[in-house]
Amino acid sequence: MKLLLAVSALLAAIGLSQGAAVMSVDLGTEWMKVGVVSPGVPMEIALNRESKRKTPAILAFRNGVRTIGEDAQTIGIKDPSSAYGYLLDLLGKTIDNPIVDLYRKRFPYYNIVGDPERNTVVFRKSDTEEFSVEELVAQMLVKAKQFAQESTQQPITECVLTVPGYFGQAEREAILAAAQLANLKVLQLINDYAAVALNYGVFHRGEINETAQYFLFYDMGAYKTSAAVVSYQLVKDKQTKEVNPVVQVLGVGFDRTLGGLEIQLRLRDYLAAEFNALKKTKTDVTSSPRALAKLFKEAGRLKNVLSANTDHYAQIENLLEDIDFKLAVSREKLEEICADLWPRTTKPLEQALASSHLSLDVINQVILFGGGTRVPRVQETIKALIKQELGKNLNADESATMGAVYKAADLSAGFKVKKFVVKDAVLYPLQVSFERDPGDGAAVKQVKRVLFALMNPYPQKKVITFNKHTDDFEFFVNYADLDRYSQSDITALGSLNVTKVQLKQVKELLEKSKKELVDNKGIKAFFYLDDSGIFRCTNVEYVYDKQKPEEEADDEDSTLSKLGSTLSKLFTKDGEEKKDKKEDTEQAEEPSATADEPPKAEEDKPKQEQAEEEDASSKEPKSEENKPESGDAKEKNETMKLVTVKTPVTYQSQLQFTAPLAGTGYDSSLAKLTAINRAEEQRVRLESAFNALESHIIEVQQKLDEDSYASCVTAAEKEKLLAECSTLGEWLYEDLEDPKAEIYEDKLAQLKKLSNVFLARHWEHEERPEAIKALKGMLEHSEKFLATGRNLTKETNPEKDVYTQVEIDTLAKVIDETSAWLKTETAAQKKLAKNADIRLTVKDITDKMSLLDREIKYLVNKSKIWKPKAKPAAADKDKKKDKDGEEATSAGGSGDDGAKSETAEEQQEQPEAEQVPVEEITPTPAGTEEDKTPHSEL
Repeated sequence: MKLLLAVSALLAAIGLSQGAAVMSVDLGTEWMKVGVVSPGVPMEIALNRESKRKTPAILAFRNGVRTIGEDAQTIGIKDPSSAYGYLLDLLGKTIDNPIVDLYRKRFPYYNIVGDPERNTVVFRKSDTEEFSVEELVAQMLVKAKQFAQESTQQPITECVLTVPGYFGQAEREAILAAAQLANLKVLQLINDYAAVALNYGVFHRGEINETAQYFLFYDMGAYKTSAAVVSYQLVKDKQTKEVNPVVQVLGVGFDRTLGGLEIQLRLRDYLAAEFNALKKTKTDVTSSPRALAKLFKEAGRLKNVLSANTDHYAQIENLLEDIDFKLAVSREKLEEICADLWPRTTKPLEQALASSHLSLDVINQVILFGGGTRVPRVQETIKALIKQELGKNLNADESATMGAVYKAADLSAGFKVKKFVVKDAVLYPLQVSFERDPGDGAAVKQVKRVLFALMNPYPQKKVITFNKHTDDFEFFVNYADLDRYSQSDITALGSLNVTKVQLKQVKELLEKSKKELVDNKGIKAFFYLDDSGIFRCTNVEYVYDKQKPEEEADDEDSTLSKLGSTLSKLFTKDGEEKKDKKEDTEQAEEPSATADEPPKAEEDKPKQEQAEEEDASSKEPKSEENKPESGDAKEKNETMKLVTVKTPVTYQSQLQFTAPLAGTGYDSSLAKLTAINRAEEQRVRLESAFNALESHIIEVQQKLDEDSYASCVTAAEKEKLLAECSTLGEWLYEDLEDPKAEIYEDKLAQLKKLSNVFLARHWEHEERPEAIKALKGMLEHSEKFLATGRNLTKETNPEKDVYTQVEIDTLAKVIDETSAWLKTETAAQKKLAKNADIRLTVKDITDKMSLLDREIKYLVNKSKIWKPKAKPAAADKDKKKDKDGEEATSAGGSGDDGAKSETAEEQQEQPEAEQVPVEEITPTPAGTEEDKTPHSEL
């Protein structure tokens, strides 16, 4: 009973869960875009404090103040080592990674050191101030969260983040740690090209049909270039029987160092070389961090202008030692200094086509997104290869953000969107490797089995069975089959080892189950590649069959067991039930997919091993038949039942790649960020309090000089106010040792207490005429209503006695008293000076209006529900008699019974006639089929 109650409570909680706003963050290398969706508000881009749709992904610290976005860019010009940008590709990297070396070469003014525990990237600003990449990214996510909350006016805790598709396990774990530091629950990490493909599919849903349509999405961003071949198709779900559009990634190619940043850096270096060639100073411009930052900013501006114009001037004031710099640069020159980059732009596209096993002939369209695709030479190079027009109908900046926020709404419990299935693909294949001792003194074999092959769809679950180990052992999960990638890409990936799993107490477990063992199905390890691309070994268990009395086995199939099974199916993902059935027949040490992917063919196995496995599988169904058929055995078989037992195996899983931020390191980073956030909140509050006090001082001084306000204050009050403003004005600009927001807030409260006296008088004098006008209009309408109401009493009109005489007299009294009060108080108020205390306040007038309104509404509502007594016509009575007589005859009743029923109906109709329905509203007849039909207005 307790279990049933618990289940009911769980289901009720799921059904009653209330949704809140969710967001997506497209945290690019150069820009950050935030998408939001909230109840009643469609998907949209959240604006930043400057009311712009995208924010520079740069963070700066100076004099203990944190700034993000354009303000941080400004600080980056003055003090480049205090501003941190282009951080995304540093996540999950050790200090010796070639990507880190490239970052140092591009931005030489940073002091980058290794974390003492994890050997990851740390920016050291001083001996007491340093930041890890996760801490910096987390602070950008905090700012994104603030933008989203200001846009929706709701708290936000859930999000979907976009990541580059080439991110491995280390990078994905690192960005999840950063989101956790920002107090964000990540619903999913979605690859940027998958988010763009989803956004395109959502807005072209009507064009998708049962025939697969192929598109290629080409992205050149600030830091990298990627291409993805996807298919759109309507697919019928095997379980729900629903037909939903599916976008599936078929092929991917990328170049993680080719992007707009590389073009900008080439242009920066060219400008620096031209400035040095002028020989206006002996100092090398590249040796000055500030001058290098100025050149970098101008190179970015010049790159954007040359995308639309054929030539332009680069101009920098006071570049170095008070020397200005101006240089004419043409688009042709830009293309010349980047000549080796243009052939690389088509490589990702070719890789994507090769991995998808498709040709350009079947691609419907090549669609561009990403800011780097605006460079004319990039478009020309791609167009020369594909020999067709490029698709430019996507918002190059926001398409990934909008696709991700659609996914966030789909995953959130508070929203319901049209189903659109996204199937991403594996870029880095994963394999299991382990050692197996064949016995007989032979050498130990190194066995490898592919778990997730190249371009396998995910999320997906797989299982592998170990049936020849009798003692503790271990296995490894590593990246494999990386031949299609260059050596630089493989090196940038970091450690190729993903997970090490150690199984313990295996021998004891096998010994314990030996007595009741009938058929050994081996040790099964379960793996899951989730929708964020994160790999996990989820469980290890030992599976075997044993015999059990049939009665005991039947007892286990109790009501609670069936309920647990039903709940398990309810919350199990698609394909999981098929996995369990498949595991029962799996005997070889081969991975089996729980999704649509078939297991790998066994052609690579040695013939002897295949023969052994075939023998094992052939012997399994004959285990009962080969037993001697004695009388006892037959009797035993009739009373025994074969039961599958699954026993958990103790195991320990260890990550082999760069360790994510956790433990004491995570606690330290969280404390640091909490302190920074608290300091920023106090700083913002202090600035707001200071500005509010300063504004109010100026406002009071200005208004005291205006005649309309000066007439509302006495001479003593004015003198006191001016003196207080003067004192506060001088104090406000003094250097306080420890300024606090509370001090300014208290001063503001004291000043408002004095100034509100004359400000309130002025407001009363300004608003009183309108209030009096409204009351007079209400009195006029009330008198007209009273005149009509006098004719609707029993004394004046017996047939239409809507009101009683007491009600009419009460309304007349209220009208007379209000009119007399208004006349008296208005005259008394006119005699008073403007700077005297107010006698007739706006509130007094609105109170009188409320009293009058209450009386009128009461009488109006009474008139709506009043209705004269019904007088049924003789014809209606005859019809009812005929109808009742027919019903009585058909029912076999006598005439007397029919008469009685007619009399009863008349008695029942009488009170219905007395109940007066609201006028102008036709009630729905009771007991008709229309009652049972749901009405949309309800």
